[in-house]
Amino acid sequence: MPKPIILNAFSMNTPSHLSPGLWRHPRDKGTAYTKLSTWIELAQLLERGGFSALFLADSLGAYESFGGSPESTYRHGLHAPINDPFLLVPAMAAATRHLAFAVTASVSYEHPFALARRFSTLDHLTEGRIGWNIVTSALDSAARNFGRPAQLDHDARYDRAEEYLQVCYKLWEGSWDDDAVRRDKASGLYADPSRIRAIDHHGDYFDVAGPHLCEPSRQRSPVLYQAGASQRGRAFAATHAECIFVGAPSKPALSRTVKNLRAALAAAGRDPASVPIIAEHTVITAPTAGQAEAKRLDYQRYASPEGALTLMSGWIGVDLSRYSLDDPFEHVESNAIRSAVDAMSANDPGRVWTIGEIAAYLGIGGLSPATSGPPEGVADALEGWIADTGIDGFNLSYAVLDDSFRDFVDLVAPVLARRGLHPGYEPGSFRQKLFGRGDRLPTSHPAAAFRHGAQPALGLA
Repeated sequence: MPKPIILNAFSMNTPSHLSPGLWRHPRDKGTAYTKLSTWIELAQLLERGGFSALFLADSLGAYESFGGSPESTYRHGLHAPINDPFLLVPAMAAATRHLAFAVTASVSYEHPFALARRFSTLDHLTEGRIGWNIVTSALDSAARNFGRPAQLDHDARYDRAEEYLQVCYKLWEGSWDDDAVRRDKASGLYADPSRIRAIDHHGDYFDVAGPHLCEPSRQRSPVLYQAGASQRGRAFAATHAECIFVGAPSKPALSRTVKNLRAALAAAGRDPASVPIIAEHTVITAPTAGQAEAKRLDYQRYASPEGALTLMSGWIGVDLSRYSLDDPFEHVESNAIRSAVDAMSANDPGRVWTIGEIAAYLGIGGLSPATSGPPEGVADALEGWIADTGIDGFNLSYAVLDDSFRDFVDLVAPVLARRGLHPGYEPGSFRQKLFGRGDRLPTSHPAAAFRHGAQPALGLA
């Protein structure tokens, strides 16, 4: 029996996510991102296609590297303007039964007590269909929005993240006992205070008294996603993540990433095969190869080279507007961009990419690989990526919203289902659907150490 592929849809509460310029396409709905109906319809479409989750990216600042200002970011609608992804979830959950929602939230700027309550609320409202993509943020513009001159340095961000998760685990897993909530109308006892505990956390970054203000939700802790790419980030993901999100433009680059992550999981004392690795990917499909190619060429006509370089400049912190489109990409002075060059050229070591070629590559799907073709060919390609790199599934981004997802649902998902790779939904929470071992984090996870905490009960009875 083949192992099912995990399929998430990758989107953002903004006009244009990873295909700069495509918001101008006549069929694209990106400009309707402010309408709740846009997101409800998308959620229902994804559930019809059996997607595991809608993965919502987020940003707390605008990209400002290209041209030394955020002007190009706003001109192209690239992650700015952007609305809060959390507020979309209850409406989408009410319109679906199985689709889960993985929401990106940064540990760098919001207090863990407030964020823990928000995730508990969503876990209640979705009946256990919520996940958290844990990020540390990497934009100085975001830091300034929260009154800081610049972001914390790299290691300090992860030090803060470690303590942040400790606070959340104490609130979610240890503050309320399983039997704390009684709802006894006869006696008038809603919750037993002797079963509720303050957390009394005192650390380098946070002081939190507690207890958690929310009663235990179905999963307690949301399903935990992480995408650390640095050595420190991989160690963090290997310790905490239940699913790891990665991006790489070629199979050799992705294979190296997967190998490094599996090694980090083993070093953290976890079964390397127990944590799914989900890779970003873009699909363009149509009933025939000719139609798929025509669609790809049509999309390319709307792709924005300046928008693509604005995204890349923001990701790597280098102003690519200072270079000609004919300049070799490898001559840009930046350690970050050199690693990007290595990844881009891994399939063709002798090739020297120009800035213009990079802009063209990023035009559809950003740095993620883009597969186009008829349904059977796309299914073959996705299976090949899994077999050749060791990933477990895909975060599928879109070229045109909602057409890219609708084409996949109508054409590719049935092929994967016939192959036993996309079997449909089982009952249960997000965590149960992913792992089949219940709603709660396993006892082997670090969060389990904070269950039924050692702190004294409130003693208010």
